[in-house]
Amino acid sequence: IVSGGGQDFIRPWAPEVYGIPTQQIIGSLTEIRLEQHEGKPVLVKAPKLIFIDDKEGKVISIHRFIGKRPIAAFGNSDGDLAMLQWSAAGKRRSLQALIHHTDAEREWAYDRKSHVGRLDKAMDIASKKGWVLVDMKKDWHRVFPFPRVVQ
Repeated sequence: IVSGGGQDFIRPWAPEVYGIPTQQIIGSLTEIRLEQHEGKPVLVKAPKLIFIDDKEGKVISIHRFIGKRPIAAFGNSDGDLAMLQWSAAGKRRSLQALIHHTDAEREWAYDRKSHVGRLDKAMDIASKKGWVLVDMKKDWHRVFPFPRVVQ
């Protein structure tokens, strides 16, 4: 997982939900300090952003933490475009896929003009480059393995 979300936020729950070990989860970073509390060392999260893992930052963090160009990359917004292009530019055959969130009933819908999760430029490039474009509403029979609870 290479997410723009905070690494400390994603790592506690993603292994159980997605089956991905914490050492394979990269996200945005804030400053963390080691402090002594009641004679014991503890990590303290500070309100200082160190690195935003989005757009070009995703490529930098993949290089920094994994050290290899991915042969498969999946995204769902323009924030993933640089990562998809980086994956596609390798010498080996590779796979790039965009998940188009078109199902507001079962999940969330956003598109070209969304204020969050905009998928615009990446969709145009995906079409030109022959990347896989998945339409959530048309292509997925099931979005989640459990029934959605509406409150």
